[in-house]
Amino acid sequence: MAIVTEQRVAPLTAGDQLTRDEFLRRWEADPNIKLAELIEGTVYAPFRNAIEHGDMVGGVADWLSTYHIATAGTAGGRSTTLLMLDDAPQPDLSLRLLPQCGGAAWMEGRYLRGTPELLAEVSVSTASYDLHQKLRLYQSAGIPEYLAVVVFEREIRWHALVDGRYQFLSPDIDGLYRSRVFPGLWLDGQALLSGNLRQVLDRLQQGLRSDEHERFVAQLAARRKA
Repeated sequence: MAIVTEQRVAPLTAGDQLTRDEFLRRWEADPNIKLAELIEGTVYAPFRNAIEHGDMVGGVADWLSTYHIATAGTAGGRSTTLLMLDDAPQPDLSLRLLPQCGGAAWMEGRYLRGTPELLAEVSVSTASYDLHQKLRLYQSAGIPEYLAVVVFEREIRWHALVDGRYQFLSPDIDGLYRSRVFPGLWLDGQALLSGNLRQVLDRLQQGLRSDEHERFVAQLAARRKA
């Protein structure tokens, strides 16, 4: 009679140095782990975050979801694991074009592979690995836009990829950040930082009514039919 020996899987622990395949194997073996990332070969398991962090993630999610709903041909995600270069980050939020509309990211099994057009992180402070290790990864992977909302310092850091390097996207004279990838995606950064979500969404609605957004929606529709 053959004896079947159960294969043991080592636990996934913050600080582990792993390949992506081994990271995913250990993570999938422990259903109790909800948040974990592999950045530059190192495992990160985020601490429980304060209510300020959760509220801000919710606000940014509402803003991006409103844009997604108004823009056929886009998709959004929250805490979705990405297969990116040799790593597996889990950004707070993402906004991407669907593949049939020219998007550079696609579903592969349970994960997302490729380069979503916009990633967003809510960072506790500027010391967070979001603004160091993860920023380097997103830049190397060619993520076109990376939005970081910093809670403690109350900062908006919208990074735009220019010639392979991130540069800060500055607000216009009216105080609005305007995405270069998603026309009509306008952000009132000061309103977001102060918790005035109504104003954030009101200013976004202005972007959604703009000519540039109308043209973008028409372009996406034409791509889907092509």
